[in-house]
Amino acid sequence: MTGQPQDSPSATVESMTDDRGGSVVYRAPTVADGSRLWRLAADSGTLDVNSEYSYLLWCRDFAATSVVGCDGDSVASFVTGYVRPDAPDTLFVWQVAVDAAYRRRGLAVRALDALVDRVARTQPVAFLEATVTPDNVPSARLFAGFARARGASLTKQSLFTEEHFSGGPHNEEVLFRIGPLPR
Repeated sequence: MTGQPQDSPSATVESMTDDRGGSVVYRAPTVADGSRLWRLAADSGTLDVNSEYSYLLWCRDFAATSVVGCDGDSVASFVTGYVRPDAPDTLFVWQVAVDAAYRRRGLAVRALDALVDRVARTQPVAFLEATVTPDNVPSARLFAGFARARGASLTKQSLFTEEHFSGGPHNEEVLFRIGPLPR
């Protein structure tokens, strides 16, 4: 690897009080957060866990379209996403995670709100997409609630069937498409 890792992408820091009165700061991730995101994904018990290296790269290359929720020095939540190259008005959410100690406080929806609002300040985001397996009820509720709160439509269609995955059994991935998002 050449050059210096990017550890301080410019991003607006937003502080929100969670449902239990705690203060969580939402900001763009830095390379220093990569290992913590990897650990949080691994500890979630539900996410497909990628290599630690991929989270480091994600925090470097997609910091502008991702967010971490921090409580002091602890990463309480994260949302990783990217703007689709063939659909520049669409933000695709790759993963959403909340540390077990912070669950049931509304952090996932707050992180998603913080991310979409931040990205929309610099890019014309009209749609949000994510894939959800049919058995992932919490994620389905998160995205349905986000669409409802934003007054946006939600459509669902199969994106990747079990036959698309050659590395072993994997549930279907259903595409949730939300939008158009009000400006």
